[in-house]
Amino acid sequence: MTPDPKDMRDAMDLTEEIPLASALLPLAELRSHLRLGTGFADDAVQNPVLEQILRAALARVEQKTGKSVLTRRFVAMFGETDGCGAMVLPRAPVGAVVAVTRIGADGARSELAPSTVRLEDDPHRPRLHGVSIPSGGVVEVIFDAGYGASWADVPADLAQAVLSLAGAAYEDRSATEDISEGVRAMLAPYRMPRLFGGHNHGTATDTRPDPRRPCRGR
Repeated sequence: MTPDPKDMRDAMDLTEEIPLASALLPLAELRSHLRLGTGFADDAVQNPVLEQILRAALARVEQKTGKSVLTRRFVAMFGETDGCGAMVLPRAPVGAVVAVTRIGADGARSELAPSTVRLEDDPHRPRLHGVSIPSGGVVEVIFDAGYGASWADVPADLAQAVLSLAGAAYEDRSATEDISEGVRAMLAPYRMPRLFGGHNHGTATDTRPDPRRPCRGR
């Protein structure tokens, strides 16, 4: 069943609770993709550059798709101006909702019991039901999202898209921001389907709520 855009709320802020550890980055896979040799001196020079390029490629893929490539913990904040209804978690796939806390205008925190919150597990727009935002306050949602902690867990086409982006950036540091048609094709299955008359509601690249959406029962 296709959700009604008037019944969804997008997060006003998303942060990583703990940044992705360097050890989890596919440095060896990128080296192989680029056909680079290995050696102690060479690694010391190249690895920081490769890591920077990989992090940029991962961020770009995640922005374009709304997917967390490697599993990590996120904190999403929802405010009163973020629409109505179910809360759309801005990264998928969701492995677990760790905590949901209502924070009042006075800063008082009240964590909700897990039994009162329901996760609708959707591959593109996972949604939380049963959560109300306190007047003048916000709701904090801590959740885990990603395909796995290991690069081997990442779907092959998504992994290849990251390596292709990183490889292109490595080989041409002055390259434009354009994504090749090949990478676009790899990302296509993971991007938000176009709904509601050809327009995405809260796409991965624009999660701002539509101020024209009416609030039901508020």
